[in-house]
Amino acid sequence: MSGIIGKKIGMTSVYGADGQNVVCTVIEAGPCVVTQVKQEETDGYGAIQLGFGEKKEKNTTKPLLGHFRKANTTPKRKLVEFKGFTKDLNLGDTITLGEVFAEGEFLDVVGTSKGKGFQGVVKRHGFSGVGGQTHGQHNRARHPGSIGACSFPARVFKGTRMAGRMGGNRVTVQNLRVVRLMPEQNLVLVSGSIPGAKNSFVILEK
Repeated sequence: MSGIIGKKIGMTSVYGADGQNVVCTVIEAGPCVVTQVKQEETDGYGAIQLGFGEKKEKNTTKPLLGHFRKANTTPKRKLVEFKGFTKDLNLGDTITLGEVFAEGEFLDVVGTSKGKGFQGVVKRHGFSGVGGQTHGQHNRARHPGSIGACSFPARVFKGTRMAGRMGGNRVTVQNLRVVRLMPEQNLVLVSGSIPGAKNSFVILEK
């Protein structure tokens, strides 16, 4: 599966050919550098490792510095492997947005959702809470209510929806349409929303 690495810029809306106003996410995608070519004989599988985003040398470990120097490139912030590139790529080659995607195509976007921290059941799972404040209830409006059974089975079943950490997960949004390509600015507009905060890294896959 070929693809490219990008960065979420923000959201906007554009008018399509039919006059409809389409809500889009703006992504800065590429250019990416081939930092490693994995082969079946040496690595056990074939893949292309791409690097995106500049990083200071002082913040890069020495093993990674050697890894980037072998590809004759500067240190990169994000490294991702892709399978399925039909084009023969060599170490140090640069891949741009226009080489991978075209307007009207559909793609999948992988990102890390916004972290919400520790949240209760109303925000995390959409519970309604215990209910009104009548009949002596005054401090349980957003509580989960009963979670267990009686003396049998005398335990709480695994997987019961409760309060806990929310967000910060790897999320894939499928079948987003490429509304507009701007190869000169390395920008792509995709329909709909994608996971993550502004300036977070995302992976665009075919």
